[in-house]
Amino acid sequence: MPELPEVEALKDFLTDHLAGREIVRVLPVAVSVLKTYDPPLSALEGRAVTAVTRHGKFLDVDADGLHFVVHLARAGWLQWRDRLPDGPARHPTTAPHRRATRDPSLMRPGKGPLAMRVALETGEGFDLTEAGTQKRLAVYVVRDPSEVPGVARLGPDPLAAGFDEQRFAKLLEGERRQLKGALRDQSLIAGVGNAYSDEILHVAKMSPFKLASSLTDEETHRLYEALRTTLAEAVERSRGLAAGRLKAEKKSGLRVHGRTGEACPVCGDTVREVSFSASSLQYCPTCQTGGKPLADRRMSRLLK
Repeated sequence: MPELPEVEALKDFLTDHLAGREIVRVLPVAVSVLKTYDPPLSALEGRAVTAVTRHGKFLDVDADGLHFVVHLARAGWLQWRDRLPDGPARHPTTAPHRRATRDPSLMRPGKGPLAMRVALETGEGFDLTEAGTQKRLAVYVVRDPSEVPGVARLGPDPLAAGFDEQRFAKLLEGERRQLKGALRDQSLIAGVGNAYSDEILHVAKMSPFKLASSLTDEETHRLYEALRTTLAEAVERSRGLAAGRLKAEKKSGLRVHGRTGEACPVCGDTVREVSFSASSLQYCPTCQTGGKPLADRRMSRLLK
């Protein structure tokens, strides 16, 4: 899932490639991806992009006052195309020339990964794609990004200038949840997902199951520093990369997430995993839990 660093890099990439350019066609290939109907998608056509911003894990393309807001969800991605396969603003069912029918991703709408296509006057554009069978990628066309429910409920951005340690400590007061869940809660802190919550907790040397409300002042300081530095370093690694290289960059920079069975780069212990119904977390026992493996209830049931 794209998280704050990747979405920040996509924002910068799209700013360079979209700003000042006119949108000539927005084609929904998977109808379910569009979550709003007023204004319609067609209202974007003929408008120039004036800015691209980020709200947590949401991308916001401002087209002269109308906002094209995208949440890539777990398996969504944005693919930039220097030249769209069927040329700008052509749908295979209406295009009069043969070339427009050669893009297989448009021949069977809803059957492949392509969810939406945005074409520019230059012939460039981008595709929104989503792998897998669970379709959660979401697109909104709104007059104000706060009209998007997910944006409206976002907590503070952890890399914002005003997000200091005092504010972070205040957010954790009374939080009876485990740190892993608290860090992933978008209404508490915007932009952190499954991967970077693992990385932050590894840097902070804390168990993902530790209660947020139980932190001492020193532990709160350590977690705050880990949160800011982990995200800032990931943003810096991604800066200037093309959209197509961001996934590989994210994976190469992770130290524990997705590395079950590998050696911890800090202490050399084996990275372990706890599995849940729809996700998993990774951690280092030596660095984070005093050498004790965490209980993995799903694996325990399988071994019985």
